Amino acid sequence: AGIFFLPFIMSGFAPRAKHASIPGFARFNWSHLAPAELKDRHVGLQTTRMGRGKPHFTLEGHKFLIFGGSIHYFRVPRAYWRDRLLKLKACGFNTLTTYVPWNLHEPERGKFDFSGNLDLEAFIWMAAELGLWVILRPGPYICSEIDLGGLPSWLLQDPDLNWRHTGSLFDHLIPRVVPLQYHRGGPIIAVQVENEYGSYNKDKDYMPYVQQALLQRGIVELLLTSDNERDVLKGYIKGVLATVNMKTLSRDAFSLLNKAQSEKPIMIMEFWVGWFDTWGNQHFLRDAKEVEHTVLEFIKAEISFNAYMFHGGTNFGFMNGATYLGKHRGVVTSYDYDAVLTEAGDYTEKYFKLRKLFGSVLATPLPPLPDLAPKTMYPAVRPSLFLPLWDALEYLNEPVTSNIPVNMENLPINHGSGQSYGFILYETSICSGGHLYVHAQDMAQVFLNEAIIGVLDDDTRNLDIPKFKGCQLLRILVENQGRVNFSWKIQEQRKGLTGFIGINNIPLKGFTIYSLEMKMNFFERLRSATWRPVPESYSGPAFYLGTLMAGPSPKDTFLRLLGWNYGFVFINGRNLGRYWHIGPQETLYLPGAWLHPENNEIILFEKMRSGSDIQSMDRPNLYN
Repeated sequence: AGIFFLPFIMSGFAPRAKHASIPGFARFNWSHLAPAELKDRHVGLQTTRMGRGKPHFTLEGHKFLIFGGSIHYFRVPRAYWRDRLLKLKACGFNTLTTYVPWNLHEPERGKFDFSGNLDLEAFIWMAAELGLWVILRPGPYICSEIDLGGLPSWLLQDPDLNWRHTGSLFDHLIPRVVPLQYHRGGPIIAVQVENEYGSYNKDKDYMPYVQQALLQRGIVELLLTSDNERDVLKGYIKGVLATVNMKTLSRDAFSLLNKAQSEKPIMIMEFWVGWFDTWGNQHFLRDAKEVEHTVLEFIKAEISFNAYMFHGGTNFGFMNGATYLGKHRGVVTSYDYDAVLTEAGDYTEKYFKLRKLFGSVLATPLPPLPDLAPKTMYPAVRPSLFLPLWDALEYLNEPVTSNIPVNMENLPINHGSGQSYGFILYETSICSGGHLYVHAQDMAQVFLNEAIIGVLDDDTRNLDIPKFKGCQLLRILVENQGRVNFSWKIQEQRKGLTGFIGINNIPLKGFTIYSLEMKMNFFERLRSATWRPVPESYSGPAFYLGTLMAGPSPKDTFLRLLGWNYGFVFINGRNLGRYWHIGPQETLYLPGAWLHPENNEIILFEKMRSGSDIQSMDRPNLYN
């Protein structure tokens, strides 16, 4: 508790400036500790304690505090990376932190992707060019409110899998990272060993195993772990710096951390400046003054920290994770997080308060504020054509036939890696009605031919099928709404039909199974379909096609789906993410960088019932 009352030790810092706004404290001068300035590199980031002074970090022997901010390259359009990093630097931060999502980089077993928006190396070199150091958090598990915590879904094919392991990720990732390290002239000053393992804590040998996996592949920079305050003793490794995650400071905040390491400087790996939202819950907000006050306390106590998130970005496509607290709830499309910078890269009250605070403690002037990207409203789009899901089935890949239902992850597709995201449709012939029981994850719509007869989810697993003549086609459309990204529940995240299905306790057999992954090549094939004029109203899953006219210079905008119920928006084949009338999120961020000049194809996949038009706004609405 006494940490807040210790004198502020200023050895290694600049002399006191008369215009310092925090009485009694000198300003930090780290102008010589920037990637472009440090040419002779020998010792990197280290932990030091001089005499009776407090432990502290040094960078190349000079006293250093980490002012970190999280930005996830995979949640930000590549065209906007530089803008977001410049704003991080202009706010006064000196370090970028980012996770590495295994599931996005290895979507199929053995097939890696480090291109486009997943070009990690380009993102890190850009940070260095702009004067930022980097702390890399490569997992393999990252949480991050992303599907399955960043683990690839094909791991779910093995029911006996030892869940936390490096798999093939490090063999492909670490050789890319090694040249980016501080000692090789790059900006990476520290690398995290796994993530929040103390919350899982299943195998005492696992964390040392991951540590060795990094060392053996050439990682030489400072290693650290990251855990919630209460779990730090379960997740740390001797000889590796332990860091903690928290929302606010309390008197006993570091009691467990000090048991693990009393002679090391304190680092808050995740200082939560906001929080994420889930569908059907309220939008989360955190007071800017509270954030400012906590950061000031960090600085006074010489505590290094990382603002999670500085800029959250967007859960584009199907990348969102989920929570399970008695009920499965998917994380919303926006990862705005009530962060320091908004989802679209705009400044917030938190940004200006932190910039003013950092400006008062730094000896060198902050860079000028980058201009904001203009936002606009486009003419409303009224879809003119539609295609019921049943008419689109022929444009999917060949269906799988199976005597019993197969879940997403075990479908024999994608070179044996199964299906990760989207929807899966099961069809089978039935010749009588009765009491239908279905074990499905996460949400299932049940149809008799093309007529919907009910919706099933965690709370509802059965319904009555009315009597009918002859034999009919039973169809069950199941959606993966996001795999749980935290807790033991991640071991139970197989999607689709995952258990018994039967009528009057008689199991159903003989299934045709369609995979609806909604990849870009599917929409290319869909262009050759025979689309129909949009009816006045339509109930059931269908695609709706319209044209967004962006003019000669496309700009960012926010789509509003008033009157629509539940579905996804695709712009020129790119998946913007999920919309759902239950909120709290009411608009979807559409980056201008993803628009073509003039005409743009916009397709809605609406699950429930048609709406009228698609509006756009020049500002977001993240809560209803």
